[in-house]
Amino acid sequence: MVFSTPIFMFYFLVLTLAVYYVVPRKGRNVVLLIASLFFYWWGERAYVAIMFLSTAIDYTHGLLVERCKARGNDKGARMAVASSVVFNLALLGFFKYWDFIAGSLQSLGLTFMPVLGIHLPIGISFYTFQTMSYTIDVYRGDARAQRSILNFGTFVTLFPQLIAGPIIKYKDLGDQINERTCSTEKFASGVQILMVGLAKKLLIANNVGMLWDSYKAMVPSDLTVAGAWLGVLAFTFQIYFDFSGYSDMAIGLGRILGFEFLPNFNYPYVSKSITEFWRRWHISLSTWFREYLYIPLGGNRCAKPRWMFNLLVVWAATGIWHGASWNFLLWGLYFFVLLMLEKFFLLDWLNKAPALAGHIYTIFLVMISWAIFALEDFSHLGDYLKVMFGLGGVPLIDGAFGYYLASYLPILCVAALASTPLGTSLYRRLSPRAQQLTCTILILGGLVVCTAYLVDGTYNPFLYSNF
Repeated sequence: MVFSTPIFMFYFLVLTLAVYYVVPRKGRNVVLLIASLFFYWWGERAYVAIMFLSTAIDYTHGLLVERCKARGNDKGARMAVASSVVFNLALLGFFKYWDFIAGSLQSLGLTFMPVLGIHLPIGISFYTFQTMSYTIDVYRGDARAQRSILNFGTFVTLFPQLIAGPIIKYKDLGDQINERTCSTEKFASGVQILMVGLAKKLLIANNVGMLWDSYKAMVPSDLTVAGAWLGVLAFTFQIYFDFSGYSDMAIGLGRILGFEFLPNFNYPYVSKSITEFWRRWHISLSTWFREYLYIPLGGNRCAKPRWMFNLLVVWAATGIWHGASWNFLLWGLYFFVLLMLEKFFLLDWLNKAPALAGHIYTIFLVMISWAIFALEDFSHLGDYLKVMFGLGGVPLIDGAFGYYLASYLPILCVAALASTPLGTSLYRRLSPRAQQLTCTILILGGLVVCTAYLVDGTYNPFLYSNF
């Protein structure tokens, strides 16, 4: 079930909230657990069994870690953590990477691994990372083991962020699972954030996504330099407003239910360096890799070659986390190279350069990265990049570019402005009464327009269904 659908907004969500706020506080986790399991079952059916298995394994491992530590058995605690990590990585590896590895080996003539045609469970990359962090947090003393399997199951299956994040660490949510405050103010602010996310997804991401689909489907001979860049610009906006829109909806839904999730995006396209970009983009993933991979590997408190190796591992993992395809690995390594160049050579210059130069530099490199990200077929990717840089004698511009630019210019301008903090800055300058009036008008107007799109829209891709 996807947030940006009528069945979720008008049926599932309304019914869940009605029951959630009617039952006593002690029963709300039961409501959330049942609703979340149904939410996942709606899209995955039999794969809901994975949720039960993951919940049971990590729940028992958390208790085992705490028990071993209480008895002074650190070796036993570390073995329990290792067992939990192996289970979660094996689960993720089988469903997400088996066919990728098998297909790659078969292309080399090695047939000992059959291609199974495995269907990837929605959101598995998100919830396995969350459950894996639980036992690690318990071992480190950052969280206490959850005694109630019902409460732990609520953490694992929590529907607002189950299928598209943000990645929530148990140490950040454990206390809220046990006890949280619901209020009218929190509910109202949650609705506001939810509507912002829904508008990002339906009104901006879906519309610019159609432009990208048009250019992605073209054969290289039909592309021009300007057209190829226009297509990538459309995807640059699509992936940001799609993913940040889902993150906003998750944060808003969480607040409606009384939870506080950390923000996942902070206007990444205003960055003046790639380093800054990754402090603002998919913050929960970057934080997870830093805390559970980069620092355990040694971080930057080691010799320079080892530090570079640590970063290489992190960025290779970041790339392949996004999908079982070689282009995602290339995408991660592309950012590793850029970040190395910045750390050794470019950051000092970027910090002293005019802000506009830094913005242009960053957006240019990020747009190239999105071409690598979006085109999984290496042959198609190579042809597209050649056209972007005018190689092979391709024309600069044609009539199709003029048509698409004229047709999509308004929504591209809206996307450009909405990807900056300008609107938020102007809103905060208003008086409290003007803020309330403006917010009410925008929420009601957005609800009407988004409802129209929900009912009549046929183009509603879910970009992160394979993550």
